Amino acid sequence: MTKLSVNINKIATIRNARGGNNPDVLQVALDCERFGADGITVHPRPDERHIRYQDVINLKPALTTEFNIEGYPQESFIELVKSVRPTQVTLVPDSPDQITSNSGWDTKTHFSFLTDVVGGFNELGIRTSIFVDADPRMVELAAEIGADRVELYTEPYASAYAADPEKAIAPFLLAAETASNCGIGLNAGHDLSLENLAFMKQRIPWLDEVSIGHALICDALYLGLEETIHRYQACLKEP
Repeated sequence: MTKLSVNINKIATIRNARGGNNPDVLQVALDCERFGADGITVHPRPDERHIRYQDVINLKPALTTEFNIEGYPQESFIELVKSVRPTQVTLVPDSPDQITSNSGWDTKTHFSFLTDVVGGFNELGIRTSIFVDADPRMVELAAEIGADRVELYTEPYASAYAADPEKAIAPFLLAAETASNCGIGLNAGHDLSLENLAFMKQRIPWLDEVSIGHALICDALYLGLEETIHRYQACLKEP
């Protein structure tokens, strides 16, 4: 069964726009769990423009599902993750001023750096995932680095899906097969939606986890959060 991890960054964005604590990030996370999410994802950035480091600290003892912290492994991020000890850390190559992730790691160029970072998390028993493009070689090197999983950057799939689903999924299927052959787990995220998620699950049924935030929160504005989570879970059910 592929797990659904709800990224709650957008909830924090709304809160921060007005100050105060409305909406309450922690309560929304607990509601997501209550409505059927299998995990919660956060992506704290250095400028704390949405999720703040204190949010991460507050969430950890309250959550009962898997907790995934994603971000660029600068020193402050590494210290936060090691202190909180989530279920999973997802390493992304974002620069501090990026609006959102737009590419995966070049695991060849950054092999030594990522090996050191992953090794430190592995020593603490934190599952590690490296965010990569749908490139078999990048996946192979992530396995050599020692990552437990890769997360495939799925924006190219989402962009191409409407025109030709089979063509859109082809490179992702190849990368997913490579991950399986390397003996590492497989996550996916970025621009997955109610439109394209079920097809990805159908073609790559061994997906371990999808992390979805923007589309899910947008859908929740119309459908409500509980109904939206139920619909995303329905997309992930075994055929």
